[in-house]
Amino acid sequence: MGIKEKLYEKIQAHRPRITRLYKEFADKVIDDVTVYKIIAGMRGIKALITDISYLDPYEGIRFRGYTIPEVMEKLPKPEGAEMPYVEGHFYLLLTGDLPTEKDVEEVFTEWKKREQLPQYVIDTLKAMPRDTHPMTMFAAGILAMQRDSKFAKWYASGQFNKMDAWDYMYEDVMDLLPKLPLLGAYIYRMKYKGDTHIPSDPNLDFGGNFAHMMGIDKPYDDVARMYFILHSDHESGNVSAHTTHLVASALSDIYYSYAAGMCGLAGPLHGLANQEVLRWIQGVMDKMGGKIPTKEEMEKFIWDTLNSGQVVPGFGHAVLRKTDPRYMAQREFALKHLPDDPIFKYVDLMFQVVPPILQQLGKVKNPWPNVDAHSGCIQWHYGVREYDFYTVLFGIGRALGVTANIVWDRGLGYQIERPKSITTDMLEELAGAK
Repeated sequence: MGIKEKLYEKIQAHRPRITRLYKEFADKVIDDVTVYKIIAGMRGIKALITDISYLDPYEGIRFRGYTIPEVMEKLPKPEGAEMPYVEGHFYLLLTGDLPTEKDVEEVFTEWKKREQLPQYVIDTLKAMPRDTHPMTMFAAGILAMQRDSKFAKWYASGQFNKMDAWDYMYEDVMDLLPKLPLLGAYIYRMKYKGDTHIPSDPNLDFGGNFAHMMGIDKPYDDVARMYFILHSDHESGNVSAHTTHLVASALSDIYYSYAAGMCGLAGPLHGLANQEVLRWIQGVMDKMGGKIPTKEEMEKFIWDTLNSGQVVPGFGHAVLRKTDPRYMAQREFALKHLPDDPIFKYVDLMFQVVPPILQQLGKVKNPWPNVDAHSGCIQWHYGVREYDFYTVLFGIGRALGVTANIVWDRGLGYQIERPKSITTDMLEELAGAK
């Protein structure tokens, strides 16, 4: 059974569950909403549904029920590679089943047929000033491809049937995903490598081909696979995922909705954290005179930083209560491949020093490092030293989970998202603050 046939079978089996919840349990109260949750960006309100991933406070992200170590262990890998096929990971996110080698081959073959970047997208990018931010280029490239949306053409034909919408959304997703590595690599080499480009290799997988087109030798292919998988999904409440979901709920196609999600990812409070952490670490290195400090020297520096009212970026997480497994996956890679890298030595020292100090302070719910405390270090080591491009890497990975979510949104017929607003006067009245 092919991936699309399997997906249809699963959607058909899942629909009655949503229908029953809607009809029989619509008035069941799940969560009380406090004034804090209303003012603080709806933080923590249980108001979205996704089966693609779940953020467990003690185990980190579970992709379709599997922890990150389990995903890295169980998914098929290219011959000689340490990290799994991105194609296999997408199969898992979309269907909920661990793929066989044959399943991976199906996705690989399907994506290769659809990966060519249209010339009009290249023309769009070339028409933009070279100092345009790479995320602007990335979002513009995605949006430009909307002219080929099968979903939009089907809807405009007047043949729209709500229960068939997943089929055309699936086709758009399968068209878009394989183009993203080409789009990202093209932007990188156009902006930073003198507009010299490396054509796609038809024999290389998603991650391996991206490394090839970037012009970076092994083991950067495994870095790409790891990075895209680790950043693929993070429940549905984060800005990029939620924005994509919100726009798609209006029956916008994946090009409109994912371009909007990427505009959200470009925000400093969302997708820029990894470059901000790296910049901060490099600032610490400058203050230390470029030498590798002792553990005691690093401890003193961290205490001085905290006592001055500053924070240590990359540590803490709104949900997690342990070290982010995404951080640990990158740490294990770095220990094997770049143990003597000067930046990694600082990252390693902070891993040893910062959590115990934050625990002593007693003010931080989670003193452990998150994924952003490590991501930039590895990219820098392999020569990707253009900070602004890091969010494009994030965006390529995030597409995997978000697009899988949107296919399921259409498959289950979720309605347009429309929360209710109230005025500040009303809120004060309800809270008894008048």
